[in-house]
Amino acid sequence: MRLNHHHFKHILALSLAAGGVIFSSASFAGAQAQEALSASVRAVMQRSVSDQAAPKLAFATQQEAQFWLSEMSQRLVKQMPDEASRLEFLSTVHYEATRAGLDPYLVLSLIEVESGFNKYAVSRAGARGYMQVMPFWVKTIGTREHNLFHMRINLRYGCTILRHYVDMEKGNLYRALGRYNGSLGQPEYPNLVKAAWHKRWTQPVYRTERPASSMLSTR
Repeated sequence: MRLNHHHFKHILALSLAAGGVIFSSASFAGAQAQEALSASVRAVMQRSVSDQAAPKLAFATQQEAQFWLSEMSQRLVKQMPDEASRLEFLSTVHYEATRAGLDPYLVLSLIEVESGFNKYAVSRAGARGYMQVMPFWVKTIGTREHNLFHMRINLRYGCTILRHYVDMEKGNLYRALGRYNGSLGQPEYPNLVKAAWHKRWTQPVYRTERPASSMLSTR
């Protein structure tokens, strides 16, 4: 199931109706709690993090992919001044999120809140990298050589873990985000992610201009 902005908005409207959205420009490093996994769930997650396929953007056309990269790149200039690094990061986020059945804009919002796009961020609890992944996950579903400060490995783990929590909570993003951050049942973290999503990571509008001749019927 692919999770989109409207689905998230509907769930949070029920859970957070009594409170306002909390805005913050600071990172909000989390700490997933270590929980026992069934053999089947562990196997699925292990296969996911071992993926070695080359990241590629899932768009209908190359033009749409380039438009998306350009639009998203402009929003990340301050956090990532180097253009080549930005484009590689965005391409990988889009690939890993889409592969996990997550909305890339949700993942970008989560990264902003968790680490402020700091590749080497470390929380007080020891969570690491862009998506603030706890080291115990490497022992649980990965292999010893997996470095959580490596961009793609961190994004792959983060998306795999978030997908796991979304499935665990049967699509309830409010609770899934709480589990991801280690603050289940508290509204601050889901609100922060929602705020980032609404303010900075909405989907850009792609418009195509077709020449008049192409609009004529060929029948």
